[in-house]
Amino acid sequence: MKRILMLSAAAAVAMSSCSLLDRSVGTNYTLGKQPAAADLTPVGGVNVRRSDMVMTAARVTGLKPDTYYVAHYHVQGAASADPCKSGGAPIMASMIVGKSDSSGYLALNGEVAANVVTAATYFNIHTATGADGTPADAGVACTDVRL
Repeated sequence: MKRILMLSAAAAVAMSSCSLLDRSVGTNYTLGKQPAAADLTPVGGVNVRRSDMVMTAARVTGLKPDTYYVAHYHVQGAASADPCKSGGAPIMASMIVGKSDSSGYLALNGEVAANVVTAATYFNIHTATGADGTPADAGVACTDVRL
């Protein structure tokens, strides 16, 4: 009988932790093409996990091969109610730089303190001029976010 009670207690603990596991999975966002993408067809998404740090993982295909890209969160701008068209200022502390592979696939991973990006309304990926992450355009892919 004691074994059955112990198994039941273990099962209850495991089930009660499911909500914690769900939060650790994060929120998935789908990236949309922006005008600067021109003839590119970026397809991908962003997974954002939030606790005291915001962990961001972006995966995108359809980009220029062997090209540097920079991504960061932005605050809402005044040009439009649509976050990705609003022209908001970048939150530079959230900058992630990466280089696409020979097929145009890009994987970006970064983290930043949550209090730094609380005002963010969108996540934007730009072509970069090089490894330093200087944006070369207004953005090739974007998604609105709720942090």
